[in-house]
Amino acid sequence: METLVLSLHVIVCIILVLVVLLQSGREGMGVIFGGGSSTMFGSAGAGGILAKLTTFVAIIFFATSLSYNMLTGVKPTRQDLIREISIDDPSAPVQPAAPDAGQTQQNPIDMPLGR
Repeated sequence: METLVLSLHVIVCIILVLVVLLQSGREGMGVIFGGGSSTMFGSAGAGGILAKLTTFVAIIFFATSLSYNMLTGVKPTRQDLIREISIDDPSAPVQPAAPDAGQTQQNPIDMPLGR
């Protein structure tokens, strides 16, 4: 299913680029610098078949993007990590480790610094 959606998405991307490139510009470079004096949609109105086709292909583009994301997204698992942690019983007394009989334990403050 992922392969089908991804293939459709790539095809729609190519079609969208081609349809946008086929559309002619309304005016020259004057629009960029604020020199456009026409109405919002130009003198031809809201657009012809290419504008409607661009809208339709863009809707398909967004639909395939969202569906591919939902198919391949990380799905939450039902297993909680907190259940795997073992907690020691805090009421049990802690026994200090007894030093070996042959070793003497030194206080870290009394140890000489080696240089």
